[in-house]
Amino acid sequence: MCFTGLMTIYLVIDFFEKVRRFLSYDASLIDVLAYFALKTPAISFQIAPLAILMATLLTLGLLSRSHEITAMRSCGISLPWIASPFLTLAVGVALILLWFSSTIIPLAVNKAEDIRVTKIEKRPPAVTLTIQQPWIRVGPQTLLNVTSGAVGGTLIGGVRLFQFERGFRLVDLTEAEEARYGGEEWILYRGRHRRFLPDGSVSVVEFDRQPIALPLIPEDFTSRFGSESENMTIRDIRSYTARLSHEGAQLSRLLTDYHGRIAFPFVTIIMVLIGIAMSLRRSGVRGRSMAIGIGQALAVGFCYWTAHSIAIALGRGGALAPMMAGWTANILFLSFALYLMFKVRY
Repeated sequence: MCFTGLMTIYLVIDFFEKVRRFLSYDASLIDVLAYFALKTPAISFQIAPLAILMATLLTLGLLSRSHEITAMRSCGISLPWIASPFLTLAVGVALILLWFSSTIIPLAVNKAEDIRVTKIEKRPPAVTLTIQQPWIRVGPQTLLNVTSGAVGGTLIGGVRLFQFERGFRLVDLTEAEEARYGGEEWILYRGRHRRFLPDGSVSVVEFDRQPIALPLIPEDFTSRFGSESENMTIRDIRSYTARLSHEGAQLSRLLTDYHGRIAFPFVTIIMVLIGIAMSLRRSGVRGRSMAIGIGQALAVGFCYWTAHSIAIALGRGGALAPMMAGWTANILFLSFALYLMFKVRY
């Protein structure tokens, strides 16, 4: 009930924010409904921890108010045993959210954006894209600059490859109008190669076609075109970062998002612990009204989202290690949950 209520509120707000713009494109009802249906996995991922916390607080509050917790305790049932169904459900939800985060959500988000662009806004699908971060480090002393490329990543345009030596002195500069991936290697077309000699002179060699060794595959450029980790599966992020382990800022951002997406589903278990402790602390039988339970759930959820967002921002900026940034909020709220659990009378 809590999950359905939160999902309905989210979808209604999102619908009324976008429906006017969608109607201006004369979009069909089926396309609009398909777009919002494909958005539901990402929405579910965001609201599930809050829903499970709210459900825990309300359920235990109602059980306490009707003295059912007292009856179970009188029959010798311990609080850990009473809490076991809640924790079992939380573990199951965490595994489902992890599956959603790793595979379902990126595929659904990409398909939703495709429906929005091609069917609702009736724009032709993009053939080429402009790279938001055109500089790529492809070696200890090598930088690659690319201005645009095909969506599939097999064609890139405006290629410039800079080769440096120690002391950051430019030695070679290779420029080409485009580069194509031939299955095993990249081939440059219509370009020139410049070598900067120690005496200050420059030798220039023009070419129509020239193979080039790059430790990149088309999927790397496709990921860079998208530039958002939520459009990539967990496997895509892992393989991408493994190939570009030497790259700086972009790698930190992807690794932070990677650990954050793995850590976030397990907050459902932490939220259940917090809900149990907040409902049963001190005497273990204190009741809570529905209004107080909902208010507490919203307050805890807001605090978690704030802490998680700040930690992710610090990780993306390089102030925190990616793994620490992804798990910081979970560690803080797990400590808070354990502190509250020790306050519960067993």
